[in-house]
Amino acid sequence: MAIKFGGEFEVKWKPEEVYDFLTDPKKFAPLLPDFQGMSEQDPTHFTVKVKVGISYIKGVAEVKMELTQADRPKRAQYKGSGSVAGGNVSLTAGFDLSPVANGTKVAWQGEAQIFGRLTSVAGGLLEPLGKKNVQKLIDGLQAAMK
Repeated sequence: MAIKFGGEFEVKWKPEEVYDFLTDPKKFAPLLPDFQGMSEQDPTHFTVKVKVGISYIKGVAEVKMELTQADRPKRAQYKGSGSVAGGNVSLTAGFDLSPVANGTKVAWQGEAQIFGRLTSVAGGLLEPLGKKNVQKLIDGLQAAMK
């Protein structure tokens, strides 16, 4: 099951400041919904843990992330994969930054692929829940960069 998401927003920060924030997992990872913890392996690899609960499947997802594109101050893209109770997930998330009169426009897009028992159990709940959590993250990013 694939879930695509995307949108854009503007912040008052300069593109370099936005880029530095988005490429520092210590700054943005705690904004993830149901964040449980993070460990950094090196400047481009980290693992996040988030609490997951859909129907009767509950647990902590551990997702290994990699910064796969780093073009300061224009683009940052992440790829990740991990295990979730009852399934696996692979995801991509990208941020394209462009200067505007009062700061920076952030265009974001991504996709999550979910495999395993989780898709058959949670089915139609996954997409709305995924989009809700992505929106929570985006709202958190905007609030943090005010």
